[in-house]
Amino acid sequence: MKILFVGDIMGSAGRQAFLEVAIPMKRERRVDVIIVNGENSAAGKGITSKIAKQFFEAGADVITLGDHTYDQREVMPYLNEESRIIRPANFAPGTPGKGFVTVDTGAGKLNVINLIGRVFLNPYDCPFRKADLILNQLPKNIPTFVDMHAEATSEKMAMGHYLAGRVTAVVGTHTHVQTSDERILKNHTAYLTDAGMTGSNDSIIGCEKEAVLKRFLTGLPARFEPAKGDVTLEGIIVTCEAHGGKATAVERLRIPFHG
Repeated sequence: MKILFVGDIMGSAGRQAFLEVAIPMKRERRVDVIIVNGENSAAGKGITSKIAKQFFEAGADVITLGDHTYDQREVMPYLNEESRIIRPANFAPGTPGKGFVTVDTGAGKLNVINLIGRVFLNPYDCPFRKADLILNQLPKNIPTFVDMHAEATSEKMAMGHYLAGRVTAVVGTHTHVQTSDERILKNHTAYLTDAGMTGSNDSIIGCEKEAVLKRFLTGLPARFEPAKGDVTLEGIIVTCEAHGGKATAVERLRIPFHG
């Protein structure tokens, strides 16, 4: 099984790159499954049900989210209705949505778990203990992919080693800066600290530079808008056994979008 994971989609330019770069990879059978982090796809602030449906209709199998999950209030009912869009599992109990899913793909079944870190972020429930609880509930002997949405590289790396041998892959999101440490940890678990961003390189982590610079220079409030030029799709392809889920190869991606 070849799993394509696409890093945080940033705004309309990132959405277009995903549809025109990632989706054809599945149609051409270069990958079997597509997971995408969509938490910045609605103008950089969350996701809407319309955008999520567009991704699914195009061929995405699972959408993961993060700290901007509830920025678009209209999406909350949809999170309870559509099991293939998941938010961090260690959000407070009773919040809209679910943190993991098992999907049937053309290449077999796949578990996907979404977690969020606590270092430099809000005091969410413990992602490590939540991962333990979820793994006890999920079907065994099939690939399990974990999106660890976190600020600190140390926390993401800790999760990789904590789950090594128990899941197929642990891939980080959130910082919008792709790291170059893709590897297979002991016991056949693929790892990458951050998958990066699908959005504009001519930006400051996906946002128009001028507003961000104004905020740093003056401390005054500024409206951040997603940038649109020089767009690149970033992510990773994890190859694994369909039965048992052991990772056998990892390939980090940076694909320019010329649309």
